[in-house]
Amino acid sequence: MLLSSMAHAIAHRGPDGQGVFSAPGVGLAHVRLSIVGLADGRQPMSDSDGRYTIVFNGEIFNYVELRDELKARGAIFRTGSDTEVLLQLYATYGEACLSRLNGDFAFAIWDACERRLTLARDRMGVRPLFYAVHKGALYFASEVKALLRVPGIEAELDPVALDQIFTLWAPIPPRTAFKNIFELEPGHLMTVRNGRTEIRPYWSLDFPDAGDHAEADQATKEEELRALLADATRLRMRADVPVGAYLSGGLDSSLIAALAAPMAPNGLNTFSVTFDDAEHDESAFQMAVAQALGTHHRAVACGPGDIAGNFPDVIRFTERPVLRTAPAPLYRLSGLVREAGMKVVLTGEGADEVFAGYDIFREARVRRFCGRQPGSKIRPHLFRKLYPYLPGLKQQSADYLAAFFGAGNDAADDPLFSHRPRFRSTAAAKIFYSDDLRSTLGTYDAAAELASRLPEDFGRWHPLHQAQYLETRFLLPGYILSSQGDRMAMAHGIEGRFPFLDHRLVEFASRLPPGMKLKGLEEKHILRRVAKDLLPDLISKRPKQPYRAPDSRSFAGGSEQAYVGELLSEQAIAGSGLFNARAVSKLHQKCRAQPVSGFRDNAAFVGILSTQLWLRRFETRQAAGVRNAAAAAGTPRVMAKNRQTSLAIGTPAE
Repeated sequence: MLLSSMAHAIAHRGPDGQGVFSAPGVGLAHVRLSIVGLADGRQPMSDSDGRYTIVFNGEIFNYVELRDELKARGAIFRTGSDTEVLLQLYATYGEACLSRLNGDFAFAIWDACERRLTLARDRMGVRPLFYAVHKGALYFASEVKALLRVPGIEAELDPVALDQIFTLWAPIPPRTAFKNIFELEPGHLMTVRNGRTEIRPYWSLDFPDAGDHAEADQATKEEELRALLADATRLRMRADVPVGAYLSGGLDSSLIAALAAPMAPNGLNTFSVTFDDAEHDESAFQMAVAQALGTHHRAVACGPGDIAGNFPDVIRFTERPVLRTAPAPLYRLSGLVREAGMKVVLTGEGADEVFAGYDIFREARVRRFCGRQPGSKIRPHLFRKLYPYLPGLKQQSADYLAAFFGAGNDAADDPLFSHRPRFRSTAAAKIFYSDDLRSTLGTYDAAAELASRLPEDFGRWHPLHQAQYLETRFLLPGYILSSQGDRMAMAHGIEGRFPFLDHRLVEFASRLPPGMKLKGLEEKHILRRVAKDLLPDLISKRPKQPYRAPDSRSFAGGSEQAYVGELLSEQAIAGSGLFNARAVSKLHQKCRAQPVSGFRDNAAFVGILSTQLWLRRFETRQAAGVRNAAAAAGTPRVMAKNRQTSLAIGTPAE
């Protein structure tokens, strides 16, 4: 049966149970990860009169309050699950129920009376939802693997999506790495009825106009932030199973652990990744926090051989090429959580986007500062302060630093000003493209397409808020929450929860004056103020150290796996038709001979290898033949547009 086959393809997301519902015109399947309502939360779930049926991936964290509200209106509940709360909330308020939800979710609700299907995805894009149209039917799922079980839906690489990855790190939604397979964007709703499909946003990230920030007392805002963050953590501790926490050793995860520890009745379990080399390892900080909070701490070591050994599985679960190996240690980390017998962990993801913690925000400020005096020999030295963990910058001249960071090269009113250096350095890896791929892409410009998707009000926002929007709206759901978040955790049946992405907290932070987030060059200023009484100074005052993992050197020397040589051979590269075989061979030899430190070569190596892994794992022989035939003919291919048609079948489940 097709529904069972689709569900089986994503059984890792829900190893605790499986269910199927079918009726004329619709079919729903679900695989369950039991966290709330262990005994009675089975899905698909229908209401008492059978009008509404739901499949639901994720959690509604405020389900207790919503259930009490519905009970006051006369609702009767048969289960203790948040699934039934969501079902009854929809029956009461319809699509308007989305504004009342505090959660991470992707769900589908079938209305048998109206013969209408409603699909929705959470505001920040924590939970995925993919769909495809085939022979007049709509198919949907939490992962593309399930869609590929549908006869006739072929796995074919979308070259435009690949180019977006090699520029922006992720495809621009609704596009995915798979041609003719799309994702529902975060904060969006899809309805299908009478052969008509409508997709529209129900929530969007917004900022006030520059200069419109009301005068705010910082002490008052600190109190509000602490209360909001504590409540967001409290809601995410709700579960009928124990809840643990990731601990990186940085400010964000440490603060979440500090708030969660008193709420854990039997003590908080924390989990970390350690690295063999000092450049990436943060174990000393992790242990300092674990000891200060008294957590039950476990760590998993991750060496280059571990990254190389796990990388094929990483690509199988990310379902897209990637430019960094960073997901691999997190794949191992979620495996450690599963071995410990746990299913739920809190993480600090989202704080850097919401409170301006990334180096790219500070770098953009320094670039603007340098651009106001292009000939200055003093201002470019500020770049050294941004990257104390990059020793190669310490001895460089002001001219070199200004040129390296592109200070003064970009127009200050460029909507992508903050991210231009990143996009340029990433796109430099395209030097390894094949002539056929260049011909296929023609004059396509991924950054220009991204700029065209920005909201009308974008130009009126403060430059910091423009940069935050780019990170939060595109890279966060497109890369961080997918490749490093949901997909690596769910590969082992682990649910990650993100207190910093509580929509109340996100909306609060968006209204803060920029100086409360980035004060001079001090990132996350207000968050550090909140953390100072909860964490040791060693952590609360610690400069931001980005999470990184060894890239190309993870695959060199004694760590090289047989598959690397096979997939990067000139024959294999020529066979894929995407990259220049001789250039890739030279890159491979270079990475084998010595550690490569340059971003371009590391991104290119990982990007090419992951693309080759993706092709081997997903693309069908027929699709590959079609692509290569088109390339051989020198015919640029028309890229797929988003289509809309009627529904029939699907599964968005855990």
